[in-house]
Amino acid sequence: MALQFEINAVTPFRQNCTLIWDDETKEAVLTDVGGDVPYLLQQIQNKGLKLTAIWLTHGHLDHAGGVPMLLKRHSVPVIGPHPDDQFLLEALPETTAAYGFPICPAFTPTRWLHEGDTLNVGNFTFNVLHIPGHTPGPVVFYCAAAN
Repeated sequence: MALQFEINAVTPFRQNCTLIWDDETKEAVLTDVGGDVPYLLQQIQNKGLKLTAIWLTHGHLDHAGGVPMLLKRHSVPVIGPHPDDQFLLEALPETTAAYGFPICPAFTPTRWLHEGDTLNVGNFTFNVLHIPGHTPGPVVFYCAAAN
């Protein structure tokens, strides 16, 4: 049993979208789906994985802008970021237009994250840490079992 990950550079900003999965259960999550949704879905299909959620570290357009497009193809929960980034998610239509990205509608995550929350991918548990700085609401995901 092993936790696996693959970093995919997406959007014209080439930001990191990480695909994380449990080898045993084949359950997977995508973090920071900023765009290039067909490419990301192809990566999941090529590996025979089952997408179970989208996790967001923060609300900037290059990290959250692809979420509504992905949800048109897969109905999965959107988890995070911290509620302090709500204003960034609400501004997505304007910011994506201003930067020449495909227009992204505003959305509200299925669940906001807070310091001390936990998330799972298959058999692996991740601790959520709230780390304000880059924006008011960034979070990180730490899996002690996989170091």
